[in-house]
Amino acid sequence: MNDNAEQQPLAPLSYPEGQLAKAFVTALTHEDAGTRGRAEVRGQRWREVLAAVAAGRLSVGSRTPVAGLPSWVTPEVMRGGFATGTASAGGPLRTHETQAARSFGVPAERRALFAHCLTEPGLAWLWARLDNGHYKIGVPEEAALLTMAWLVRHGQNRAALDLVAELEPLADRLRFLPRPTDGFTPDAGATIHRHTVSDAVDTLERRRPNAAVETQREALAVWQPFSDELLVHWLRTGQDGRVLELAPDADWLVRGEVLLERYRLLAGKHTLCTGHRNPKENLGILRGALEEVVAGRPLEARRLGLVRHAVQSMVRRRGLPGSAAHTALRRCQAEQAARPSHHALAQLMLRRLAVLPMEAGITDVAPLLGPVSEEESRETGLPAGADVPATISGVVESALSAPLGTLVERGVIPSAEVMAELVPQLVAATTAHAYGDETLRGVMAANYRAFRNRRSLLLLDLERQVRVEELPWVRAVSGQRSAGPGTSDGEGALSVLRQLGELAVQAFPGTLMPNPLVREFGVLERQCDLGVPFVEELAADIFMGTFSPKFLKAARVAGELLGGTLYERYYGIDYSAIRNLAIAETGEALTRAYGARTSPGFARMCAERAGPSSGTWSVAANGAVIEQAQILTTHNLATLVNRVGIAPRPGWADLARRCFVTVCWLTARVEHNPRPLGTIKDAAYAWRQMVFHLSLCPPQEQRRVVAGLGEEAGRHPAHVATRLAPSLAGLAFVAEGGTFGGDGTADAGRARRLLGWSTDGHWMR
Repeated sequence: MNDNAEQQPLAPLSYPEGQLAKAFVTALTHEDAGTRGRAEVRGQRWREVLAAVAAGRLSVGSRTPVAGLPSWVTPEVMRGGFATGTASAGGPLRTHETQAARSFGVPAERRALFAHCLTEPGLAWLWARLDNGHYKIGVPEEAALLTMAWLVRHGQNRAALDLVAELEPLADRLRFLPRPTDGFTPDAGATIHRHTVSDAVDTLERRRPNAAVETQREALAVWQPFSDELLVHWLRTGQDGRVLELAPDADWLVRGEVLLERYRLLAGKHTLCTGHRNPKENLGILRGALEEVVAGRPLEARRLGLVRHAVQSMVRRRGLPGSAAHTALRRCQAEQAARPSHHALAQLMLRRLAVLPMEAGITDVAPLLGPVSEEESRETGLPAGADVPATISGVVESALSAPLGTLVERGVIPSAEVMAELVPQLVAATTAHAYGDETLRGVMAANYRAFRNRRSLLLLDLERQVRVEELPWVRAVSGQRSAGPGTSDGEGALSVLRQLGELAVQAFPGTLMPNPLVREFGVLERQCDLGVPFVEELAADIFMGTFSPKFLKAARVAGELLGGTLYERYYGIDYSAIRNLAIAETGEALTRAYGARTSPGFARMCAERAGPSSGTWSVAANGAVIEQAQILTTHNLATLVNRVGIAPRPGWADLARRCFVTVCWLTARVEHNPRPLGTIKDAAYAWRQMVFHLSLCPPQEQRRVVAGLGEEAGRHPAHVATRLAPSLAGLAFVAEGGTFGGDGTADAGRARRLLGWSTDGHWMR
């Protein structure tokens, strides 16, 4: 968040112009050639975005941003939600399309491929894919012809013809042909995976030897032993470091020549270390002096002094070669040098992974993570029994295929954002179960997974992102679904929704639910037809000043759960007023803004709670209004508890404590932070979740948790307790029955309500 928030509405093209400038600077100045190349490509795409907008081919903020393409077409979207003007299913023909054209005996053109699939041989080809599951859906459009073929096979000719009629105008531009695969594409089940085996292989293949580690290995394995030999050789010419007290004999000179020759061989073969070439280093001093003596040239006094000093310092530092201390040190260093490199073990792991299906997860990682076997040692030269390091095992474990809860417990899913990325795999299987036919279930599951890879567009004027139900091929088979309250599929969706809600709340307390996860909740809710609202986090920089009716509905659900609790008192909410507003704002009372239904009463309530500054446009003022909506609705927590029925295993008190740990951790990051408001905002969100969990605790347990928060704050840097002192005082004050004043303070300002957004500089700074 910018501390000096802009005071005027977002200029739609300011973001792509800024990204173009950033890409240009990176392409011009970055030290890495690969990074410069990627930045140049990125800059070209941003130029195309700006050119398309200028030419009228792109409409920023619309759900149909590309002229001539309906909303269901998957657009190519850049960072920030800007469409490029290209369809993801467009562009040059892919390899599978050219191969199919060759196989079908038709021109390598998309319209010809489309037309062939409407013939008997084409339908037979599609039916074979449906039966054996040998297909992959990369973008949703690639499921269209498979769905058409299913409709024809099952006598749904009218629906098939209507679908073809809707697709046909775009048949020359978009690829509707599925991608053939050699293996069966399963209907995803209860297990999911973050990465595939192929992803793990790609990561391991990119691993290169660590130059610093390999340099150290060379020093320990090559140059330390050689320096010991050179030291012993010099010690033979004297005593107590006083070398050359005796004239070197012929045998010493011959041995010196052998050492020098071996040095030249070692220096030519082992090139990572350079210290041995430095004439000021001990090894360089002894080697250079040996060359002089072997050549028959006497050492001058200064050089002799350097040799004696080098010998004495080497003996003083590590002991005489052959002594117990020196031997133990060299044995330890030899063992360290003999350990296999991570790069070598990564190559071994690639051998182990090569036998697994590449496009799936790993059901059991334990056999892959065992130590080097005797057979592998003979084949690779790695020492038998060597363990796989965590840096490599982590890559393998990231491809583990297991229930979602297991992946969270094992750390494969480290955040709510990553969880949101994976949940569509589970929701795809759940929603597909509403289709009675197994082959159609497989197509719809694959279609859903591909659809969830569709990047969100930047939308203005309360526009809504395209839903999967709007895809023509999904509409065409909508009559095949059997879901809703009381049905087995509806109960299954509710069970999954409850499982996901509990996992999100208990695994990542203090974290705002990311919008992709909220969208999946909404999909499951529609399948089981609960009639409960899930609300997204709104963007402050494009906030239009109003809310859809579901926000008011969510606030009413929250009031049913939280009326009369600590939460209502702490945030100064009148949930009875929200209930009355929800009753009054029905039918004609709901208005339309920008073509969408809105709740003006709820928007007015949020603006009034945000304070006078909400009447002026700024990102910070918008954020303050949005925060009040999140407070009133609890941002889906009350809906999950009150309607979905989640009951997280740790219990509400434990979750409240863990939320406060997150608050402390975030507050610690405020110190010396030049732009702290984003961190303060996140801390306030975590605080709000803590207050919610506390409000569900019995009074006695609630008091115990509140009393222990100060002790937890003391475990963090001193400034954390100082910054949180007004908030802790305010929480304790309200918990004992007090109320804040209109400015959110009490006790002459020593007790404060913690909010995240501020238009005049946050007090926690």
